[in-house]
Amino acid sequence: MGAQATDVVIVGMGPAGIFCALSLLEHGHAGHIVMVDKGLSVRERRCPKQLRGPSGACVGCEPCRITAGFSGAGAFSDGKLSLSAEVGGDLPELVGFDVAQAAIEQVDGIYLSFGADAHVEGLGGKEQLADIRRRAIKAGLKLVDCPIRHLGTERARDLYARIEEHLVASGVELRFSTTCTQVLVEGNTCVGVALEGPHGAGELRARHTVVATGRRGADWFERMCREHGIAHGPGPVDIGVRVEVRNEIMETVNNVLYEGKLIGYPKPFKNKVRTFCQNPGGFVSQENYDEGLAVVNGHSYKERQSPNTNLAILCSHNFSEPFDQPIAYAQKVGELTNMLGDGRIMVQRLGDILDGKRTWQKELSRSNVVPTLPDAVAGDITAAMPYRAMTNILAFMMAVDEVVPGFAAPETLLYSPELKFYSNRVKVDGRFRTSVEGLTCLGDSSGWTRGLMMASVHGHLAGALLAEES
Repeated sequence: MGAQATDVVIVGMGPAGIFCALSLLEHGHAGHIVMVDKGLSVRERRCPKQLRGPSGACVGCEPCRITAGFSGAGAFSDGKLSLSAEVGGDLPELVGFDVAQAAIEQVDGIYLSFGADAHVEGLGGKEQLADIRRRAIKAGLKLVDCPIRHLGTERARDLYARIEEHLVASGVELRFSTTCTQVLVEGNTCVGVALEGPHGAGELRARHTVVATGRRGADWFERMCREHGIAHGPGPVDIGVRVEVRNEIMETVNNVLYEGKLIGYPKPFKNKVRTFCQNPGGFVSQENYDEGLAVVNGHSYKERQSPNTNLAILCSHNFSEPFDQPIAYAQKVGELTNMLGDGRIMVQRLGDILDGKRTWQKELSRSNVVPTLPDAVAGDITAAMPYRAMTNILAFMMAVDEVVPGFAAPETLLYSPELKFYSNRVKVDGRFRTSVEGLTCLGDSSGWTRGLMMASVHGHLAGALLAEES
């Protein structure tokens, strides 16, 4: 490959990187734009496990077809756009709530222009919503009602394919199966990146370098920050489980809110615990990160429905000095769980947890809640989950049961590990510039956003600012 040059290089083709490129084009950027990603084009992103059907097992693609490639991890998990600035991380603290909300509306319009479903979920009856909120308040929980535009896991692929085609037609160069091994810093200026791809290794020099590597790349970018003195600090890390119940249990919440977002601070530890990524009629899925780490997630399709609803329950941990490796901490939790599950996702019934026993495979076969991740291995997730996190999760589930009766039933399934790697909080100014000149960090890898919409907004705003500097 040798040494090459461009005007802007964007590392990562998830929502943040995509919308940064779209915004650069929209605002008249005339320079050459190169996007790189270790994954594949969106049309080629087919999970072998899913292609083999319900009995299929993960084959350990490297990189994982679900987490890497054009459109990133978010679109292939559930494809949901949260249309409120109250959801999706701390970007509103950086740019202002009104600016963030206005940008959400702009980005939503762009998604619609590429074929997103015009229907908005979560606009149910006011009386039913008020009843859910009353029960949440009584249980000591905060309900965040957020309108949702559901792309659908399968339809998101076609939408992002249209965006990919548009970028290529507009002159953006997309390099797939290409790994960024290093950001190049000379003095206090980022001058580009080092890459390894199908045509060998080399350097790509750039006036502007944008890192938008998502949750999958958060650990890598944390290492870059340490190596090059890029100002950053530890943020919270989310450790949790994915819960699966029958649709009948979640029927009211599904119909009224589609995705009910509940937040609590249960005793005795009072860590923040929240629901996340609810998938009515959805399917529990597996994602693989670097070094083969298997984590659980959820898919939600437009056409294909299961009899179950799944959602994540995440416990936030904020670490203080001297510890500053929250991502590594979460990875160790995941590795221990993987060890106990022989490399697979573990599942356990809530009733068995409360009884202090493991779950056996034969017990799952007798359950009303049939697992939608058939190769998950029955076991004891409490043997790997930190005590503080597990205690918080169980207390939170009992509170949710007051809002949604039957949620904490003995047959409710808990899958582990559910981990979110966006804890490295990069210090940036109002124009998203890092402490190193010429380097911008966006999306979940920056620590400022969580989820599909807010990462898209981050890229949208950053692209406009970068275009001004061109």
